[in-house]
Formats: sequence, C-alpha cells, structure tokens
Amino acid sequence: MNRINVAEAKARLSHYLAKVGEGETVLICRRNVPIAELRPIRAPLRQPRPVGTDRGMTIPDSFFEPLPDDLLDAFEGRGRAG
Repeated sequence: MNRINVAEAKARLSHYLAKVGEGETVLICRRNVPIAELRPIRAPLRQPRPVGTDRGMTIPDSFFEPLPDDLLDAFEGRGRAG
C-alpha cells in the first residue's frame, strides 16, 4: 500500500490513479494521519445474480399455502399476550 500526503496526491494524482488501476491501494494522509483511501472498485457483475433460490435449494409447495389463523393472528398482534 502506498502512503502519501495530500500535497503529493494533488501533484501526482494521475500517477496514483494509474497505480490504483493496477490494483494497488493508496492511503492519503494529512500530517501523517490517514484521512482517505484510494482503492480499486469491484468489477461489475457480468451476469445478473439469480433471484430466489440458492444453488440446489428447492422451495416446497407448502411454502405458498396460507398460514394458519393462529399464526396470522400472532403476526397481526391479536395473539395471546405472552
């Protein structure tokens, strides 16, 4: 990791951006106290993530059946006080 001061960052920003483009991280300091970090951003996903199930996971048909009345009452605050 490169550690530089603000003045050097101002003077050589394009140089340090090139380093970041190569995968390096640059720590910017003011009076030797880190204040910022330049680092590469994650590459965007090339394909959208599948929505829903995990690899190999199946959802049973019962998942889509209505909940029992006592459970619905509990969710809606009409259940027994505990």
